[in-house]
Amino acid sequence: MAIYDIAGLKVKMNNSTGRTKKQAIPYLAANQDEAQNVDIVINVTKKRINDVMAEHPELNQDDWEYMISGSDFYTALLTFDGMLLHSSCIVVDNVAYAFSADSGTGKSTHTQLWLKHFGDRAYMLNDDKPAIRLIDGEVYACGTPWSGKYDYSKPEIVKLGGICFLERSETNWIKKAETGKAVFNIFSQTAHRLSKEKMDSLFNVIQKIFDQVPLYEFGCDISEEAVMLSYNTMKPKNE
Repeated sequence: MAIYDIAGLKVKMNNSTGRTKKQAIPYLAANQDEAQNVDIVINVTKKRINDVMAEHPELNQDDWEYMISGSDFYTALLTFDGMLLHSSCIVVDNVAYAFSADSGTGKSTHTQLWLKHFGDRAYMLNDDKPAIRLIDGEVYACGTPWSGKYDYSKPEIVKLGGICFLERSETNWIKKAETGKAVFNIFSQTAHRLSKEKMDSLFNVIQKIFDQVPLYEFGCDISEEAVMLSYNTMKPKNE
């Protein structure tokens, strides 16, 4: 058992091993007192892993522990005005920008270009599954241990400046996202198989995000021009 600070919450993980335990090390809480208040408890038992492996033996025990623990965290996060957004989330000058798309579309390729262009001004907050959470009326992107196969993440909480739904294009263009399409895009890139109560919480979180965070549709190639177009469109206007 260990207690972690993830997305501004105290998270206790029982029985964590392997990849899950390793990637969570930067999130270990300084205070490991079991008597303290804990917000989320994750308990991935061997029975849970064996049950799912019986149906899907193509993944090993370590993979399933990682996936189940992440699913438990993001489902519980809905109770705390937060949600998963499958995206590559990069920080430049203390503002986070999330690029969301289906796997293989090129979101990580695009944010790697941001890292190259901005150098020391930029870092990757989470390259696959950042948490998006409302804290004290503001929307933040948060690093988590569930961050993709390369584990590009930092245990930080950064104000979210914008969300881009990215697609490949031979020309570079960006526009404000249409509400209906944005709702569909977010639902396709967040936690699934939710109870009615959790689904209601998800709708509530999405509505709050829509009220505060600019949403964009973005078509791009692999170029410096694409980086500058997306950054100049999304960066705070007082810069």
